[in-house]
Amino acid sequence: MADGSLTSSALTRAYLRRIKDIDPKIRSVLRTSPTALRQAAASDARHRRGATLGPLDGIPVLLKDNVNTRDMPTTAGSLALTGRPPSTDAALVTRLREAGAVILGKTNLSEWANFRAAKPTSGWSAVGGQTTNPYVLDRNPCGSSSGSGAALAASLAQVAIGTETDGSIVCPAGMNGVVGHKPSLGLVSGSGVVPISAEQDTAGPMARNVIDTALTLSVLSGREGSRGDGARRGGPQGLPGLQSRPGLSGLPARGAADQWGTSLRGKRIGLWRLPSLGPDVDAVMTRTAKKLRKAGAVVVEVTPPYQARLAELEFPALLSEFHRDLDAYLSTREGPRDLAELIEFNRAHPEEQSCFTGQELFEQALAAPPTTDPGYRAMRAELKDLSRRSIDETMTAHRLDAIAAPTNPPAWTTDCARGDNDVIPSSTPAAVAGYPSLSVPAGTVNELPVGLLLMAGDHQDAELLSLGAAVEHRLKAWRAPRYLPTIDPK
Repeated sequence: MADGSLTSSALTRAYLRRIKDIDPKIRSVLRTSPTALRQAAASDARHRRGATLGPLDGIPVLLKDNVNTRDMPTTAGSLALTGRPPSTDAALVTRLREAGAVILGKTNLSEWANFRAAKPTSGWSAVGGQTTNPYVLDRNPCGSSSGSGAALAASLAQVAIGTETDGSIVCPAGMNGVVGHKPSLGLVSGSGVVPISAEQDTAGPMARNVIDTALTLSVLSGREGSRGDGARRGGPQGLPGLQSRPGLSGLPARGAADQWGTSLRGKRIGLWRLPSLGPDVDAVMTRTAKKLRKAGAVVVEVTPPYQARLAELEFPALLSEFHRDLDAYLSTREGPRDLAELIEFNRAHPEEQSCFTGQELFEQALAAPPTTDPGYRAMRAELKDLSRRSIDETMTAHRLDAIAAPTNPPAWTTDCARGDNDVIPSSTPAAVAGYPSLSVPAGTVNELPVGLLLMAGDHQDAELLSLGAAVEHRLKAWRAPRYLPTIDPK
């Protein structure tokens, strides 16, 4: 684009053609923006004038369909929100538009970000049906940013936006062989995003490489409208070298990205193996550790503490937070005005039960203690303390630059009757702590991608992305999907 050999209009048209030709196989894109080509033409005019707005100017971006857009529906996958679009964009969409990005369309997701049924099927929503994994079409894309991950694997956009409460950016990234970054809590505004919990929710960038992920984070990050603990702490905002705003440092300057993050020499990485994900995944971790050591990194095996207690406390805390935060969001939209009305809507609409019938999590949240309850407050305080200590103490004890773990098992076969097979504990410490995590491709098991999850301390996003770029450069694990109908189970 800088030298005029590629225009945003040509790039946007190419992605729109790919969506038309390829997406029927994977059902990852719910809708494309009717103004996408107009947005691209405006970017081309800025490029011709030498007045570009930054590295995302003219770059097509797909948004998970729980991110408000004033000119397209925002449904969270539910028929309850298919009426009038939101009146305003989410704050992160405003930032993308101000940076000149082309909002290409909206991606399917696990309905209500996988917080509805006790045994949901990731990638299914009543609005979009079932998203499939581009590598093997009868396998699952993981949730809840399933459409964003699958669309990137199929090269349907340059960048996508996902959201995560615990695992919903990094698992789809790992299972679809792309990169996903869950930012530190509060670094990206949650204003205008359908919530589960303000204590853990964050939107974040997904792309096919770490550089594009970092460039996108530079646009998404900022103070205005931020929710959650990171905003209350007044943590660092912005990523200089990419955008001239005060805050985080250490990401690549434009034009220097090819030299960024390529050295692992002397880096100390703690490997949390998680053998419960199976011997094939463990073999990928063994090969990964060997490659990182060959590149000069020091890899030591670790087991972060307090995981059983975190697993015990997280879900009941989320129930109380979901009731509070979803009621607040629904009050801004047409349709059900609160969680109780939403439960009745689902009971009255058989289409909402066409894959899985349950809404047990809705019902449990409706009955959960309010967030003013002392028992809830004690629970969230203990979660915050133990999750941060699990990372901080491990990193301090072993003098680590990051903790690494497998992001995901090989994708399971999608089955509405059974639901997901997704007990994946690696995402929980950083998700509950509000610390950053990053998944990069690590290898494959029987055609199916496995990611390496990297996590670090509070607001160490720039350092983590730089390390992730070096790991990505060393592993060179990305492979294009082949859209296989099925594979023989091992």
